[in-house]
Amino acid sequence: MEIAQIFDSFGGELNAATAREYTVVHARFLDEHLDEAFEVMADMVVHPAFNDIDLEREVVVEEIAMYEDSPGELITDYLTQVLFEGHPLGKSVLGTTEIIGAVTPQQIKAYHSGHYTLPNMVVASAGNVEQERLVELATKHLAGGSGSVPMAATMPAAPVPDKAESACFYQKDTQQYHVCFGGLGLSRHSERRFALSILDSILGGSASSRLFQEVRDKRGLAYSVYSFDSLYSDTGLVGVYFGCRGDSVDEVTGVVTEQIESIISDGVSDNELTRARESAKGRVVLGMETTHNRMSRLGKLTVTESEILSIDEIIERISAVTAEEVQALAQEYYRPDELVAVAIGPDVKVFEKALGTLGGKRELEVKVS
Repeated sequence: MEIAQIFDSFGGELNAATAREYTVVHARFLDEHLDEAFEVMADMVVHPAFNDIDLEREVVVEEIAMYEDSPGELITDYLTQVLFEGHPLGKSVLGTTEIIGAVTPQQIKAYHSGHYTLPNMVVASAGNVEQERLVELATKHLAGGSGSVPMAATMPAAPVPDKAESACFYQKDTQQYHVCFGGLGLSRHSERRFALSILDSILGGSASSRLFQEVRDKRGLAYSVYSFDSLYSDTGLVGVYFGCRGDSVDEVTGVVTEQIESIISDGVSDNELTRARESAKGRVVLGMETTHNRMSRLGKLTVTESEILSIDEIIERISAVTAEEVQALAQEYYRPDELVAVAIGPDVKVFEKALGTLGGKRELEVKVS
């Protein structure tokens, strides 16, 4: 309550988030409150009281329940679990109700003391703040006046599983079928990540993309259809999602397969490439207009030991992407008969028919969601 009141008195915002490879505590407030806000945040991170753990369990369990009631979001998590089975990336960020209920205060404290240490912590900021002042505050409140400043630590790489064709159907009484096709992708350190973002934009990452136009605008088969990619330290994933009624699943799968195979065999047009490049440049520039995005970008890149490029350098690399690079990525990562397939819906036979349209041979596992 005291922490909430402090930030409310600032007219500020305080929040936290957990991703697969890092956690973040972040705040937004007027520059005049920097000293006090930094002190409170540092105390939270370094010296948490761990009060009301049982109460917080209930909050997380409710969050899990909310997430499980959103199959459109849950399906991408299922894809990741199937694709990275046996690998830490395949674990749910939220966890399960059983795990949340069983974890002890001692385990939580041990995890905190082992991970929230100076070699692992990064401080990032954006706005009207001076670097020297931030270093002073970090030294005082995080380094205990020792003079050392938090910086990213090198984490041991976990082995990535081999790409394997498989399929999983989660039986659930839903109005729509939620379907994902995906496979292993690039790591965040790959030089080809800019070409992958262009491929994603052309395939299904924008309103003018092939999948959006062919599935939604021309045929009206789905409200939501898109492609996506996630980049991690050692690997990544690429995927396609759509949600539609049962009688359209096979047809949408056919359109998705057709569009992917078209890029694999024929490449992309000059107009598509130009439009995707300009779209990517615009998103980068517009995204950097908020201090939150600037702060978040700096922190993520630093803690994951990634290359920090200027806006001009990013634009230069986007401009250098060629049609041949885009086609090569599609050929390597998007072959329909090699993609992992997952779906949520009431009838597995609908999904089995779609798998036939996608091509390839997959072992189908059926679970109750």
